[in-house]
Amino acid sequence: MSHITIRVYGILINENKQVLVSDEYIRGDYFTKFPGGGLEFGEGTRDCLKREFKEEMNLEVEVGEHIYTTDFFQMSAFNSAHQILSIYYFAKALEPITAPLRTKPFDFDEQQLKVYEKIQQTETVRFIDWQQFSAESVTLPIDKIVATIVKEKY
Repeated sequence: MSHITIRVYGILINENKQVLVSDEYIRGDYFTKFPGGGLEFGEGTRDCLKREFKEEMNLEVEVGEHIYTTDFFQMSAFNSAHQILSIYYFAKALEPITAPLRTKPFDFDEQQLKVYEKIQQTETVRFIDWQQFSAESVTLPIDKIVATIVKEKY
């Protein structure tokens, strides 16, 4: 049965003009993407993004300007019977980030690797300097479009 999944992502740029990304290890594959996740039934897109930042980073954010919504068919990277619709907003941290920030891609600690052993996925976060940030910084096709928009617009 076909299925449409709605995902909501946040582009968080800090005061040093660095872009927050999430490095994820899922079922044997590595992805660098923007923080965010799946919309739950009964939830608005902005509330979803606030919840995802809280769950993933224990971080309160303010959801800002809408950047982009997918306007073409995109099959899920994980299930060929699923179509992905992604919505992107700017996000602003309302408090200091306390989640461990890595400096290298896919720099998972022992605890994160234990999580992976249990559920076949784990993640960590890091900032990318504006000069180094581009569509090449992220893995997923829609994220690449958004990275280009953000880089051209700001």
